[in-house]
Amino acid sequence: MAKIILTTDVANLGGPGDIVEVKDGYARNYLFPRGYAIAASKGAEKNVQTIRRAQEGRRIRDLDHAKEIKATLEGLGAIELSAKSAEGSKKLFGSVTTTDIVSAIKAAGGPLLDKRVIELKDHIKTVGKHSVGARLHPDVKVEVRLEVKAK
Repeated sequence: MAKIILTTDVANLGGPGDIVEVKDGYARNYLFPRGYAIAASKGAEKNVQTIRRAQEGRRIRDLDHAKEIKATLEGLGAIELSAKSAEGSKKLFGSVTTTDIVSAIKAAGGPLLDKRVIELKDHIKTVGKHSVGARLHPDVKVEVRLEVKAK
C-alpha cells in the first residue's frame, strides 16, 4: 500500500489535499502519471494546505452558492472568445477547449470556475454562436452562450 496526497478530486477516493492509502500499482500507473496525486512525504505534507487553498478558490461550496454563480453567469449574456482561424474562413485552427471557456468567463467579469464543470457536447471548431453547458452542482446546470470570433 502506498500513502499518497491527492491534488484533485478523484471519484470514490477523496478530494484535493486528502492523504489516502492506495495500492502501489494504482498510484504508480494511474494517479501519478495523470497528476491526480503526489507521493506523501514530510515535505509534501507541508504543501497540503497550499493545495487545499488553491482548490478552495474554484470550489462551489453548496447549492445556494451554485445558484448565485448561475445567476452571475446568466447575467453576463453572450461571452466573447477569440480564436485563430484562416482569413475569410469560419473554420478555426484547432478547437475551443474548456480552459479557453473558463478564461473567457473570467475575462468577461464572471467567477473563476474549475474547467471540469464545463460540459462540451461537441468540439467547437467554427466561428459563431455556440451554447455550452456548465454543471455547477448536481442539481444546478446552466447554459453559457459563447460567441466565437476570429483573431
